[in-house]
Amino acid sequence: MISAPNNTLTAILWMLVTGLCFIAVTAIVKVVGSDVPAAEAAFLRYLLGLVFLVPMLPAVKTAWKQGALDRSALWLFSLRGVVHTFGVIAWFYAMTQIPIAEVTAMNYMTPIYVTLGAAIFLGEKLAFRRVAAIIVALIGGLIILRPGFREVSPGHIAMVGTALAFAASYLVVGRLAGRISPTVIVAMLSMTVTIGLFPFAMAVWVTPTLAQLALLFLVAGFATAGHFTMTMAFRLAPMAVTQPVTFLQLLWSALLGVVLFSEPVDFWVVVGGILIMASVSFITWREFVLKRVAVKTPPLP
Repeated sequence: MISAPNNTLTAILWMLVTGLCFIAVTAIVKVVGSDVPAAEAAFLRYLLGLVFLVPMLPAVKTAWKQGALDRSALWLFSLRGVVHTFGVIAWFYAMTQIPIAEVTAMNYMTPIYVTLGAAIFLGEKLAFRRVAAIIVALIGGLIILRPGFREVSPGHIAMVGTALAFAASYLVVGRLAGRISPTVIVAMLSMTVTIGLFPFAMAVWVTPTLAQLALLFLVAGFATAGHFTMTMAFRLAPMAVTQPVTFLQLLWSALLGVVLFSEPVDFWVVVGGILIMASVSFITWREFVLKRVAVKTPPLP
């Protein structure tokens, strides 16, 4: 039997691989850039990624036969698909407008918005410590944006929208937890978002090159691999242990921006990102201690 310390070490290694996969996603999307419109790039990423859903189809079929995918569940899946669609488009757009490190740092706000949304819409109580952590995270977000001290670009606004949309997506899927298996939830998200992105992609369609298609297929592959390795990590150790490892994504994204895209490191973005990540880690740890549902790791499209 594998010991607990070994489980923890293995989980941390899985999370390191997860971070590398997600950084690969951001790097490739950055390479594609604005040559392919954001909505189209997002659509192609999901469309090409459907090939990775083939092993999940039997689970979806079983859920349908067992009645798990009833009218209520399908309505929630559709609602999640709509909000996630807008989040994905905003994320792809932001990647073409602002540095990778800023995208990564602002994406960390998603769990904070989930916590706030759960309190506002689901009636969850916020203890003083959680309120304090949320305030620190919001300060971190303001440090990154620095309104009044620098121009807040459309890319920054898009990332705020991305984090809010992904938070809404998490809150919706929370209503399905326990009723639907994670495999079916992932498969339904991919299918609904692909459908949701289709009309937006058609509206701005530019015929992609084979090289661009290959790059977007790599995006789908790395994103799928990242979600798989993250799931493996969560099976071996609590999120209170694995969550802080995600901070390395900010470090790697900053280095990637400097080395590959000549993006200067913004000291205040790093400071804001640290505050946000520390707040998310604290909330995750408190949820673990209280044996409640842990906040989620920020997703990637």
